Amino acid sequence: MKLTKGIITVLAAALAVAISVTGSYALTIYPIDRAAILAGQRFDFKVEFDRVVNIQDIKVTINGKDYTRVFGKNAEFIEKEKGVNPEASAIILRDVEIKTHGKYTVVADDGMNRKVVAWEVYPINREIKKAKNIILMIGDGMSIGHRTAARILSKGITEGKYHSKLSMDDMPHMALVGTSGVDSVITDSANSASAYATGHKSSVNALGVYADRTPDPFDDPKVETITEYVKRTRKMAVGIVTDAEVQDATPAAMAAHTRRRATKAEITQMLFDVDVDVLMGGGSAYFLPMSTPGSKRKDNTDFFNVFRNAGYTIATTKAELSDAASNPKTMKLLGQFHTGNMDCALDNLFLRKGTTDKFPEQPGLVEMTKTAIDVLSRHKNGFVLMVEGALIDKASHPLDWERAVIDTIQFDKAVEAAKGFAKKRKDTLILVVADHTHGINIVGTIDDNKEAEQMRDKIGVYADAGYPDYKDEDKDGYPDSIDVSKRLAVFFNNFPDYYETFRPKLDGRFVPAVKNEKGHYVANEKYKDVPGAVLRTGNLPRKASDGVHTADDVVLTADGPGAERVHGFMDNTEVFRVMVNALR
Repeated sequence: MKLTKGIITVLAAALAVAISVTGSYALTIYPIDRAAILAGQRFDFKVEFDRVVNIQDIKVTINGKDYTRVFGKNAEFIEKEKGVNPEASAIILRDVEIKTHGKYTVVADDGMNRKVVAWEVYPINREIKKAKNIILMIGDGMSIGHRTAARILSKGITEGKYHSKLSMDDMPHMALVGTSGVDSVITDSANSASAYATGHKSSVNALGVYADRTPDPFDDPKVETITEYVKRTRKMAVGIVTDAEVQDATPAAMAAHTRRRATKAEITQMLFDVDVDVLMGGGSAYFLPMSTPGSKRKDNTDFFNVFRNAGYTIATTKAELSDAASNPKTMKLLGQFHTGNMDCALDNLFLRKGTTDKFPEQPGLVEMTKTAIDVLSRHKNGFVLMVEGALIDKASHPLDWERAVIDTIQFDKAVEAAKGFAKKRKDTLILVVADHTHGINIVGTIDDNKEAEQMRDKIGVYADAGYPDYKDEDKDGYPDSIDVSKRLAVFFNNFPDYYETFRPKLDGRFVPAVKNEKGHYVANEKYKDVPGAVLRTGNLPRKASDGVHTADDVVLTADGPGAERVHGFMDNTEVFRVMVNALR
């Protein structure tokens, strides 16, 4: 085919346009299109232009009015945002709010480009039953498979019927919740927990902010969290309980504002600044000054002293936690029981594996939950408490399903404790939910007594599966042993290369893959010679060290004043709306 001069000219022009677009930006408005904003909730307003513009050319309106009239103040104009390449301008207003509910259309125009977004500013629904307290319980990564396996191991099942329900099953209101974020159909704990805490979508690794284009993790447009909101408007007490580091994504989402969830030293300061009344979990490495062995700080601030000087009782062991709980003068409590994530229930309560030799006096999630409720209920204006069963997720990533399920049982016992408190009072809304899912499924049973050369042939499916033989003779709600001869066949649907052993990992947490000299994750040879082990070729990229989150909806169950708003399918941002409506 012969190209004419005209065609060549057109192609060259198109190529030039394509090249010029590479690395450019779209004109962007934060909060984003279809954002739902609580009337009176504070947020940062930002417009990012796609090039360097003159301030005189900028026109921004909200429902046809100049934005300065709506917000009552002028924006900061940044001619060239720091660290942004190619160079581009922006305007930003910090800490604004809209008090009048309704539909809002925001239009930004720089003389060459135009962007339009729509917001819903919603009021408190005063027809909803009023709650004095809210307990938000998040089973991190808890999927349907975790709940089903936990019910089997904890309650037992014969002839198709469970002998009883989990505490989280026995709640009158239920919904499915979508978890996707601004930038991906697959969420992480940071932006999914932020949706619960703020009512706004965010991006992977972002906490309490809309992720903008600048490299600075602390200058992104912020959104007020529920803990900040109830402190500011209601003088309520707030609590955060987790068995991970308190700076980890889910607990941090209740108070922090950063583009990078890994900025844990700074998150420690943010947790203090929000004035969290009860803060419990691991993560003491970010409290200790850098001169102390094991510290992960880069300064010599001793946050134990910072909290102590602010009136907090400090607990670092199970015994100290018990003393703090029994003292009626304890109004503020900091519990720090591990330098990193606490040990999961299977290791901490039964096997005494993991790091229990270094941290032998770790309380469990149930004890921390009960103590948090005891202390917070001493505050006359009510409280908002977030309790996270973090280790469900921490064990699911490395495909260690038994540890994940035992932690699901422990989490359910914490739910039972919260329900016990609420039952006596009738003024407490309890929400039980996951932040995202893992690809975990029960496919049958594994029977060691079945004659077969390979372990995979010991798997029974359909009628051949029957029922596992877990027992709970001591009636503590946990199986007496997970190493039974006929056990659940549970597998994850996404994984790196690894050796499937078909057996529980009693010697410590499973490490399915390790990095080779090329930087790829390959099957961990430690498990190669386990009798019956089978190499499973991964279905994830070779840079994946373990299993990943999935996009499945999560289950939300609820009870108490305001729970009637929980039904059908909900977006994760609507959980925030349920909470603030219940609090009026």
